[in-house]
Amino acid sequence: MTLLVKAVGRRKEAVAQVQIKLGTGQFIINNKPAQEYLQNDFYSLLSVKAPFNVLSNSASTLGEQEVNATTNNTNSSFSTENNMQLDTFVIVKGGGLRGQTEAIRLGISRALCLLTTNNSETTSLTFSNDVDIRKQLKDKGYLTQDSRVKERRKYGLKKARKASQYHKR
Repeated sequence: MTLLVKAVGRRKEAVAQVQIKLGTGQFIINNKPAQEYLQNDFYSLLSVKAPFNVLSNSASTLGEQEVNATTNNTNSSFSTENNMQLDTFVIVKGGGLRGQTEAIRLGISRALCLLTTNNSETTSLTFSNDVDIRKQLKDKGYLTQDSRVKERRKYGLKKARKASQYHKR
């Protein structure tokens, strides 16, 4: 297995380090299959697979209609339609399940952008040059990092903004 790209995605306290390699199409998160790690949560599985669906749709011919994303979402194999098998290895730390899911999605999107820009130099993968994958990922919002984080607690208050009740007399 040759390492193709590495990327990092962050959301709240979660940090995901993504590595994409040539292989059999498996998806491993913290040494577990993706479905097991994400506890078979349908939203999380859809969210993690979304950048791969963009890649497979852009790799297919432009005249075809877009493939329905929910048909292949229960498979554990992540392969694109141009017969390219990609193994994805993710190490994610911190945060909860949703934060980790969004960090993984951002990391995968960044890795796919690097993969499509660096493919002419490093590997002999064939991608459709007619469609810019970065633009498609950006339009869907997969490359936008959500910068909202938890506000810190201030002294004299119960929580970040919750104060004790004010007594006038």
